[in-house]
Amino acid sequence: MKENLTEVIVGAAVLAAAAAFLAYAAQATGFSRGGDSIDLKASFRSVEGITTGSDVRMAGVKIGTVTALGLDPASFRAQTTLTVDSAIPIPEDSSAVIASEGLLGGAFVEIVPGGSLDNLAQGAEIVDTQGAVSLLNLLLTYLGGDGTTQ
Repeated sequence: MKENLTEVIVGAAVLAAAAAFLAYAAQATGFSRGGDSIDLKASFRSVEGITTGSDVRMAGVKIGTVTALGLDPASFRAQTTLTVDSAIPIPEDSSAVIASEGLLGGAFVEIVPGGSLDNLAQGAEIVDTQGAVSLLNLLLTYLGGDGTTQ
């Protein structure tokens, strides 16, 4: 009888841990969305450090997540889908920048708002983008090298 009770308790703990993991995974990938949201498109030269589930921020505040990444075979640019809170008006002339939280921190997409009176709608594209900057290239430039040997 005591062995059965132990097995039930261990089984319940395993199921609770699995449910917590699934809830975390759904939240991290943007699968479960709270409230209304819109999808925006953006094309970057490089999305180094960005993955599905990365934050989309404005003024340091999370307003959405990256929900899709792909490569455009015609332009060789990274195509992203950004799902953002529809309650946040984003001007049409806003820009999207891949930023880093610090030297060893993760990357995120930062929306820099423009000054237009018209806002982006569902499925609109952010045209002004700036891709990720390679830390290695910056370091080589700072040290006076260009990455080639003489």
